[in-house]
Amino acid sequence: MKTVTMQGNALELEGCLPQVGAPAPDFTLANNALQPVTLADFAGKVLVLVVVPSLDTPVCDMEVRRFNKEAAACGDMVRIAAVSCDLPFAQARWCGAAGVQAVSSLSDYKTVEFGRAYGVLLPALRLLARAIFVIGADGVLRYSQLVPEVTHEPDYDAVLAAIKEATA
Repeated sequence: MKTVTMQGNALELEGCLPQVGAPAPDFTLANNALQPVTLADFAGKVLVLVVVPSLDTPVCDMEVRRFNKEAAACGDMVRIAAVSCDLPFAQARWCGAAGVQAVSSLSDYKTVEFGRAYGVLLPALRLLARAIFVIGADGVLRYSQLVPEVTHEPDYDAVLAAIKEATA
């Protein structure tokens, strides 16, 4: 079992990280209206999954705000979604308060199946680890980044380069 740290303390992850170059695992997440959203809903678009423990924490807040700003430069072929176990109502409240409109928020609160399928579930906390997944328009995983220390931000430059490559 793989681990990450949170403030230096090791936490085990459940599931296996999907392999770059393989089809991205399917998922069903809830949007802010409690409607199911699946990988198929993004077919034909590059999908960037910004996985965070909770939108209501400082690092997650900074990260999603950053991707909201970067979204304009990504073009119409790219969709960015923040994924957490926060309740959809809390996600909607946070997005409204933060002025986040270019990043959709999706919740894994019901079953945490996304967390298991993508190898980012922290079962001890019932939260998701910080990670980024870039899925090509063909449904193939093009890039993944698991942030080793949950309280750190991801490598934005590497993610943006992966998005650019996936849209080329």
